[in-house]
Amino acid sequence: MTAAAPAPAIETHGLTKRFGRQTVVDAIDLTVPRGSVFGFLGPNGSGKTTTIRMLLGLASASSGTAQLLGHEMPRNVATVLPRVGALVEGPGFAPYLSGAANLSRLDSADLYAPRATHAARVAEALDRVGLSAAASKKVKAYSLGMKQRLGLAGALLTPRDLLVLDEPTNGLDPQGTREVRSLIRSLAAGGTTVFVSSHLLAEIEQICTHAAIMSAGRLVAQGTLDDLRYAGQPRVRLLTPDPAAAARSLARLGLAVDEPPAAGLAPRDVVIEARFDPADDARGESLDIVARLVADGVRVHGYSVERPSLEDRFVALTGEGFDVEG
Repeated sequence: MTAAAPAPAIETHGLTKRFGRQTVVDAIDLTVPRGSVFGFLGPNGSGKTTTIRMLLGLASASSGTAQLLGHEMPRNVATVLPRVGALVEGPGFAPYLSGAANLSRLDSADLYAPRATHAARVAEALDRVGLSAAASKKVKAYSLGMKQRLGLAGALLTPRDLLVLDEPTNGLDPQGTREVRSLIRSLAAGGTTVFVSSHLLAEIEQICTHAAIMSAGRLVAQGTLDDLRYAGQPRVRLLTPDPAAAARSLARLGLAVDEPPAAGLAPRDVVIEARFDPADDARGESLDIVARLVADGVRVHGYSVERPSLEDRFVALTGEGFDVEG
């Protein structure tokens, strides 16, 4: 008999948050698979941080349900949160204590952490985020990036089944950003599910296996990165000196032909673009479009099938641009 699959690391049904008459999170059904690195995307004000706060029991839901690691929240918060590391809305520390002292206070507050290894845990967490040399420096003298690293260290004091990170590379220089990305990959390789809220598309594409997109409080898409990319409408791009004949031929094949431009890339060539149904994933190849065009007397000087990027999908779903470079 096959063992039942483990419950998702995060699962919500109809999760909703209202402030008075304003709905900031609107009945979202979110599923985060165990072992994934899951990107949570959306413009500012789309409801990402409010959703995270409800997941962690920091804010109550107006309606709907949320489960973390198979347990309903916030009913089981005392059982679940010791297995969850979190960095939400930037780290908050006592400014007149050192980095090591701040972590020591956090660790001492964990009733499940063994006392005998207390000092070793603090030292290891600081080392993992590159702050060993600044361990004795007061946090008030830390840069924004150093405070962000210290927040990550606090989330990593003990092994976690789930790590929830809100903008984990905020304030980091390029080298620090690369180190955090590498850390996230290593945690995922060790079996930790990592849930990352970020406004940086490059970050999501480099480290995540799955993602979800929020817009105006609604969950508008979720799945693997390939699922999200391929859900957009693929396009055929054709370079030909016979645009009218090409348009007629493509239309007969059932492709939606865009208006050809007035001028092309070569003296006698113009670019024809046409769209086909994304549900027919191999249509650009299976219809043997080039052979049909040539059979119809169309001269083909260039041909490609192009799929939307993750950025294209984000813009199409939210109507907003995306910070690609950071």
